[in-house]
Amino acid sequence: MQSILQSVRYFLFGHHFSDGLRTTVAVLLPALFFFRVMNQPEWGIMVGLGALSASITDAPGPLVHKRNGMLACCGVIFVTALLTGYARLNPWTLGLEIGVLSFIYALFNVYGARAAAVGSAGMLVMILLMERPSAPAAFWQVPTLILAGGLWYTAISLTFRQFRPYRQAQQALAECVHEIAEFLRIKADFYDGRTNLDDDYRRLVTQHVRVSERQDVVRELLFKSRRMVEETTTEGRALLLTFADVVDLYEHISAMYYDYQSLRNRFGQTGLLSEIALLIRQQVDVLDRVGLALGENRTDVTPIDLGNELHQLRTRIDALPPDGQQGNPLILKRILVNLRQLGERINGLRREPANEQHPTQTPAPVSFDYTRFVTHQPIRLSQLRDNLSLSSTTFRYALRMTIACLVGYLIASFWSSGQHSYWILLTITVILKPAFALTRQRNRDRLMGTLAGGLLGVVLLLTVTNTTALFGLMVLFMLGTYSFLRLNYVTMVFCVTPFVLILLNFMGVGLREVVEERVLDTILGGLIALAASYGLFPRWESEQVVKYLNDVLQADMAYLQTLTDMLAGKPVSITDYKLSRKNVYVQSANLSAAFERMLSEPRNKQTHREELLRFAVLNHIFASNIATIVTGVMNDETPRDEPFHAEQLQFIQKLIADMTRIVANIQER
Repeated sequence: MQSILQSVRYFLFGHHFSDGLRTTVAVLLPALFFFRVMNQPEWGIMVGLGALSASITDAPGPLVHKRNGMLACCGVIFVTALLTGYARLNPWTLGLEIGVLSFIYALFNVYGARAAAVGSAGMLVMILLMERPSAPAAFWQVPTLILAGGLWYTAISLTFRQFRPYRQAQQALAECVHEIAEFLRIKADFYDGRTNLDDDYRRLVTQHVRVSERQDVVRELLFKSRRMVEETTTEGRALLLTFADVVDLYEHISAMYYDYQSLRNRFGQTGLLSEIALLIRQQVDVLDRVGLALGENRTDVTPIDLGNELHQLRTRIDALPPDGQQGNPLILKRILVNLRQLGERINGLRREPANEQHPTQTPAPVSFDYTRFVTHQPIRLSQLRDNLSLSSTTFRYALRMTIACLVGYLIASFWSSGQHSYWILLTITVILKPAFALTRQRNRDRLMGTLAGGLLGVVLLLTVTNTTALFGLMVLFMLGTYSFLRLNYVTMVFCVTPFVLILLNFMGVGLREVVEERVLDTILGGLIALAASYGLFPRWESEQVVKYLNDVLQADMAYLQTLTDMLAGKPVSITDYKLSRKNVYVQSANLSAAFERMLSEPRNKQTHREELLRFAVLNHIFASNIATIVTGVMNDETPRDEPFHAEQLQFIQKLIADMTRIVANIQER
């Protein structure tokens, strides 16, 4: 029960809920204003559509990226609405527009996620306006209202960011800490003899992907913000330092690797491993509370004090015979030391804001170049030109989207199941993704969410007769829709279906007809998207795994070279070390994510699945061991004329040479 309440608090204080609340207000207020004050409900719907479209591009990121993305979206939806107003006068011109714009907007994926969201907003406007009747005099009116809605949402979002510039970074950092806590919780299971180690490793690799994604979001928010990096703002610097500690904590957790099967065989019967697992889970609870405090902007986190428990565990370990049946218990003492250090890191994680204790104190200067830790996505026409070939995954996706949308348009035109046949096209564009695995998952989630949400909507419309109560429920479902838009797709669909049903009920549309139509159009759109993803220019994950393997090995070699330089006594800057560490985490996460996507593809396309899983696990163990050695070297303050023996350096250099040959062999395939 406690964990459920904590998850609810994470959600309520996270950016998904705040984004959903902002979108709900931005969409609802114009509709109410034009309906109640101006007696123009159609105007309110168009302004709301513009606001909704702009919100799609309002993903977490630096202020300048958010602003440019939303302004670009406003321009795209205005032009799209204008073109659609004229194109819809003739079915042939409308089909031409659907084919051309779906191809162009799908190509926006070349420029990254925010640009892809701009394309999605353009597709949304085109589809929702393609069957909307309008007089020729209103051709410019509708695009202008949609543009006004987009600018309205942009103004709200930028104003909110201006007054609370650090709030989104706090929320993203809190989510990052929460995912690291879940990673540590999985690590605790390795000491629990009741779990399967292969399953534990699989869950650990999957969770590593989630941690890497959250860290990337925080890097984008912190390191690309001039306010936080260049200006001497106390809050921004405190967030930077806290994030640096969070990444160091994650490295410490990753470096806590042992031969768990051997541990279970040797000490499983003593009960000591279960106590270790319990102590780790207690630390997980505190770490989770630290993350929640960051999200709620609090500092009142009770420090963890496991002194008595650690002392009792040390006593039991000391009581083991040094040469008994289990073997030397020295490994358990090392685990004990790691647990104590882990507790110290968690206790030191939550920093008191400097402006609360020392209002006039100048923040500490940034100790390394943060700009090297983020990737930059330039917008160049040459990138688009370079992707106009079948060798490009994005180009294949654009062709797939174009053909699927044209097929959906033909079906909607000649076999319409009602007045909202554009739902077929809407389903296709929402479900069809560049990867087959994502398309398949979205197809399943949309069907499940539509059926469950439709059932709930029917029940509510049949049992709730009070108009005010229905309106309140509609607003709640709106809030749920926009809050789960980027968080959980099946929940979003579950919320949007009763929201749409109640809205159409207010507009006088028959309940039975709209339910049947929505379910049928969802099934048709899903089948078209799934068939297109499987049969039209597919790019299976197994065909791209060589690139991921190469990137991982390159990152591993750079990490090993950093270790070699340290062992040789060469100066290694903290920036170079952390950059090599970050690249290992990112590339490992990319490989793991590709493996997870491959598991959702058809069985006959999953080549070398067992070998890839084993490689991902071994690479995680390899990186953990390097991190352990690097940490030991960095913390060793013993003066040395020759830091380490030449044999040790030769062994690592030989390892790098072997990995270089492996990379060369991979690249030749």
